[in-house]
Amino acid sequence: MRSDLDFDGLVARHYAALYRFAMSLCSRESEACDLVQETYYLLATKGHQLEDSSKAKGWLFTTLYRQFIGTRRRFARFPHQELSEVEDELPPAPELSGQADWELVSRCLGRMDEIFRGPVALFYLEDYSYQEIAGILGVPLGTVKSRIARGIAALQRMMVEPDLGRTRTSRE
Repeated sequence: MRSDLDFDGLVARHYAALYRFAMSLCSRESEACDLVQETYYLLATKGHQLEDSSKAKGWLFTTLYRQFIGTRRRFARFPHQELSEVEDELPPAPELSGQADWELVSRCLGRMDEIFRGPVALFYLEDYSYQEIAGILGVPLGTVKSRIARGIAALQRMMVEPDLGRTRTSRE
């Protein structure tokens, strides 16, 4: 923000008028407060672009109006609907046998070589990134990617094996 703009003074002088303007546009207190707050945020971050400080009031009102229009456009493109209101329009949920699937995956992970089990579990079960896994395990990024790829391939092979209890996947 420019040094010659008095941010606190602008807020004190124009807050009430901006709030009234926002209320006239959206008729909801929470939306009006959000619009005014976003307007002052933009002043704080982009106020240095304001060449003439005597035009700050016009800039604030124009910015608030543009924020309002932008919000309405986003809402028109992506309307918010309560789930209970559109429940009958949703496709039916697929039937999943989650417990049985998890037991199978868990048994297969238990059979997997530890060198692959760690990276696969960190990536798919704990949602760590490759970079984070490399840091946790203390190995290069390429090694993490390779171990995850090989571990998933081994996991896929194990899940289609007829006898899950006998063999143990070794290092590849």
